[in-house]
Amino acid sequence: MKDKIELLAPAGDLERLKWALHYGADAVYIGGRDFSLRANATNFSVDEIKEACSYAHKLNKKVYVTINIVFHNKDFNNLENYIKDLEKCGVDAVIVSDLGCINIIKNVCPNMEIHISTQASTMNHKSATFYKELGASRVVLARECNKNEIKNIIDKTGIDTECFIHGAMCVGLSGRCVLSNYMTNRDSNRGGCSQICRWDFNLYDNNLNEIKNDTKFTMCSKDLSMIKYIGDMIDIGIKSFKIEGRMRSIYYIATVVNTYRKAIDEYTEKGTYDLNKYQKILNRVANRDNIDQFFDGNTGVEIQYYLGRQELSNQDFLGLVLEYDKDTKLATIEQRNYFKLGDTVEIFGPNTEIKKIKIEKIIDEDNNEIDVARHPKQIVKIPIDFNVNKNDIIRVQYL
Repeated sequence: MKDKIELLAPAGDLERLKWALHYGADAVYIGGRDFSLRANATNFSVDEIKEACSYAHKLNKKVYVTINIVFHNKDFNNLENYIKDLEKCGVDAVIVSDLGCINIIKNVCPNMEIHISTQASTMNHKSATFYKELGASRVVLARECNKNEIKNIIDKTGIDTECFIHGAMCVGLSGRCVLSNYMTNRDSNRGGCSQICRWDFNLYDNNLNEIKNDTKFTMCSKDLSMIKYIGDMIDIGIKSFKIEGRMRSIYYIATVVNTYRKAIDEYTEKGTYDLNKYQKILNRVANRDNIDQFFDGNTGVEIQYYLGRQELSNQDFLGLVLEYDKDTKLATIEQRNYFKLGDTVEIFGPNTEIKKIKIEKIIDEDNNEIDVARHPKQIVKIPIDFNVNKNDIIRVQYL
């Protein structure tokens, strides 16, 4: 039996926080209304952070708050009061990238746990040791680190390490990008990224003549997926596995968290896990290609898009279980996407193994049998001959 690995999930608001914890996260990271790099997320007021901590702690789980912008002089206004508020809320740790924050946190709330953000681009044991000596208990390593570099940092420093395992990547080094500032006057390093790398561009030759082509040039990275290397990451001593996506849907969060939870637990208990099964699920839930990026050290042109891509809207989330009647064997479902009689679908949840069912009957709120559920958030009942639980998810067939 190996040590328990922390699975850390994103949460853009209280609803997504609860879904992440319900579907298997050990901790969540959130942003407040200030000092956070996801300014476009809903984010949390101080009162909501307090509620989030209370909810998580009742489940023996943790909440980390990001203070990870690159600070300009005026950005430090009210930071001390904010840190005091976070301590009163019961926040388990803060995630910082700017060196100036560390002394302030140590002076204002000396018992506050400090994690160094991936925005600090830590890629070597010297930097990790430096942060450890300043009082940080954990370093979120740069996403560009390979396996040998990560192991070297762990072996030489003993500091807790956190690494990303899934989600969007950045063309800048660990998010340090100025394209957004330059082209839209929105500071990506203070939460305003406008994702310039995903724009489509015309190409020009050295004489500034446009190169005619049906496909526009892009420079964005493919998404990260480390499902292939979960065992290796556990074996080299990484303590926390982090999922990106504070602005993702509840369906995405539930699916990705649930998948990695099962893979981590299986490997921890048995020394193996069903890679093919979990890869199929993760490949389907994303709307961009996902690969393992830098971990194996063999990076090349395949890690980015250059000549166009497709990002189709994912409509796999069919419904949400509201309740289940064991006597009638009818599940009450809140519809999220179109499904009809005869469809074979899957249902899963934190305590429900993935199972297939065929839709043999659909009953609407007026107790009429209907052929199709086509209205957003329509309440219907369908027969399911095994027990399911509230907040289980129905999706299109993946496996």
